Amino acid sequence: MTRDVGARPWDTEWAAERAAEALRYLGTHYPECLAALRVLDEHEEAAHEAAMDADEVRCREALRDYMSDGRDEALRIRKGAA
Repeated sequence: MTRDVGARPWDTEWAAERAAEALRYLGTHYPECLAALRVLDEHEEAAHEAAMDADEVRCREALRDYMSDGRDEALRIRKGAA
């Protein structure tokens, strides 16, 4: 699905694909964080809002924060298990 945003259409499928890639990345490399997804709720909501606003820059930033905080949470879990 696309929406017209300014001079170019916004591809909501692109945003959904990027979000799925972020989740797959975390699940593959830091599966521990998937049990603690509430830590990531803020970033997931920010990415969703940015996608709905057709703001690619904000969407990418929110997904980067999502992956970064997911990684950090997994490393905290790993450190606590050691």
